[in-house]
Order: sequence, then structure tokens, then C-alpha cells
Amino acid sequence: MHEKPSQPGTAAGLLFLREEELRLAQDMIFFANRDLVAAADAILAEIGFGRAHHRTLHFIGRNPGLPVGELLHILGIAKQSLARVLGPLIRDGYVEQTPGRADRRQRLLSLTPAGAALERKLFEAQRERLIAAFREAGGPAVEGFRKVLRGMMKEEARAYLDRAEAARNARR
Repeated sequence: MHEKPSQPGTAAGLLFLREEELRLAQDMIFFANRDLVAAADAILAEIGFGRAHHRTLHFIGRNPGLPVGELLHILGIAKQSLARVLGPLIRDGYVEQTPGRADRRQRLLSLTPAGAALERKLFEAQRERLIAAFREAGGPAVEGFRKVLRGMMKEEARAYLDRAEAARNARR
């Protein structure tokens, strides 16, 4: 008798859902994140900043004119936490805030030239690791990786990415 190859969706095809496989995935996510952020962490430590500053610079850099309220939503943090991160970035000349056009109470955030240079330096510190991993895995694996990451995100994060991609496509 010949054994049928397992079809996607069959019990044999779902071995990756076993607890040990899921725990291995957790391990891999931890180590990948640790190693990806290490170079950027070193740069940030030199100027007295941490990962929260990096996340803030990243999202402001990706969204010039970002309202403070939207940044709070993206980062999923309280106003007090953002104030502790944003205050030094503004005081040290990396981020500027301007009043909103329609609502002057609204604060819009953008990177200064120094902020854009720092954000670029942080990106470059991670870029080569991402390029090497993507090249090694190949296009189909990268697409699968993106699907897995997207599947791990809450709906609001998915919606944010969809809006950001639509905006980028509209600018092209």
C-alpha cells in the first residue's frame, strides 16, 4: 500500500501546531528580535535612549505630520509613557511638533533633520540583517513570513498597515 501525501489541513499537515513547535516559534521570535535590535540598541544607548525612543522615531519617520493621538494608538501606550519618551526627543532636537491645520490643539509630529538622520542610522543598523535573512529564505518564504506576522497582529495593527500601504500606493 502507498501512503497518501498529506494534504494541507490534514492532521499530518498540522504538525507545526503542536506545543513544542509553537514553543520553538516563540524561542525563534525572541532570538530574532534580540539580534535584530542589538545594533540599534547600542546606538541608542550612546545617546541615552532606548527601544521606546526607537519605536517613536520609526513611526514618526514613516508618517511625517503624525498626530500625537495616532502615535499613542500605534504604540499602545499611555500619554504619560509617551511624554517620557517624546519629551527628550523634542528637547534634543530629533522631533518637532506643530499645531494641526484644522484643529490648533492637535499636535503633529515630524522628524527634524537630526531625527531623520538618527532614524536612518538605526534602520541601516538593522537593514543588512534583514536583507541577509530575506535573501537566504527567498521570496516565497518572505511572503509566508509576512503572513505569519500579520496573523499574529491584532486587527487594528493590520488596519494600520493596510492604510499605510494604500497611502504609499496613492503617492506613486
